[in-house]
Amino acid sequence: MNILWLFAHPDHRSLNAALRDDGVRALRDAGHEVRQSDLYGMGFKAVLDADDYPPRGVDPAADDGRLLVGDAQEDAWRAGSVSPDIAAEHEKLAWADALVVHFPLWWFGPPAILKGWFDRVLVQGLASKVKDEDGRTRRYGDGGLAGKRAIVVTSVGAREASFGPRGIHGHIDEVLWPLHHGTFFYTGMAPLPPFVVYGADRLTPADYPPVAAALRERLRTLGTTAPLPYRTERGGDYDERLVLRPELAAGGTGLAVHSE
Repeated sequence: MNILWLFAHPDHRSLNAALRDDGVRALRDAGHEVRQSDLYGMGFKAVLDADDYPPRGVDPAADDGRLLVGDAQEDAWRAGSVSPDIAAEHEKLAWADALVVHFPLWWFGPPAILKGWFDRVLVQGLASKVKDEDGRTRRYGDGGLAGKRAIVVTSVGAREASFGPRGIHGHIDEVLWPLHHGTFFYTGMAPLPPFVVYGADRLTPADYPPVAAALRERLRTLGTTAPLPYRTERGGDYDERLVLRPELAAGGTGLAVHSE
């Protein structure tokens, strides 16, 4: 497999950096091709703004000159005029069969630099608002990145129980829902169960080897692990309003009803 390891941590001496190095080594030893986007190391620009896109040359009488982000992204992508740093990530993304998205969980989400990668790289036309032959939008189980797999590797300072079904932080599946369902699954990628290092702030050097071994084992099955069982938009489970049909998960509400 061709694997893109997308890494977002500012310190190369960190636990996450050590796990990244072990993980990349294990994948290469298993015969996979691995490329990396070390966002902090690259100095990746996190903020999407008008500098990403050339002037669109619209008629001022027909357009007020606002930055319509989705349209600007798609125009630039189709014209081959996205900024060079975005184009470089598009080339890696096209090459990859799978993504390892690796970051520490900060304020219940990824670091800003990684969110910026999603904002700037997953452009309309390539990853979102992709149309099929009938003009329908492909999303939630389909999309421009269909056929790829994606796994989150993350660390949290808290103990595992506090991210469990009754934990104060919320269940880890729901904490990662925006990334798993709203980014990976929305664009067609198959989201795999995450690899989470709990109690990372308390981890000692003696604790590290079994954690690294567990990550290597997860990566060994990167191509065969069953994805999270989300319901697809086109699978017949949703009505024309994109609301789950009442006979499915009857009486249930919340995020869990969107899993089979």
